[in-house]
Amino acid sequence: MKRRILFVDDDLAVLLTLKAVLEIHGFEVETAASTAEAFSRLESGVYDMVISDLRMETEEAGLEVIRAARRQHYAPATALLTAYPPNGDHWSLEPAESLLVKPLGTSDLVRQVEALLIRRADEQQRRQRRSAAAQEVGRRAG
Repeated sequence: MKRRILFVDDDLAVLLTLKAVLEIHGFEVETAASTAEAFSRLESGVYDMVISDLRMETEEAGLEVIRAARRQHYAPATALLTAYPPNGDHWSLEPAESLLVKPLGTSDLVRQVEALLIRRADEQQRRQRRSAAAQEVGRRAG
């Protein structure tokens, strides 16, 4: 089963180029060219990962997309894409798990996406094991 990514960027050239790169490497990629379109896709689809450009309609539109992604019940991995990386303590990645800096090489993009998806899968397995262990303790106590 292909892993699904929602890729959000208002720069059509970047959007289509990185979509093609990710699809060549075996991902299923849906795109959104605005925050409104991203919100709609998040409500109607389920994604393993959401990657959003930071600056779109506003300076922090990407953060809004990532926050919306983190509120989804399926808990996708998240990354912000930007050509303007932070240069100080005043800015935080929160709530994204990773920062991808443009220009981004193909191999670097794929490597970082794979690493984030592996980390997400590991976290989900740990949650499932804890839940199963808690249920077992409840059954033994009851």
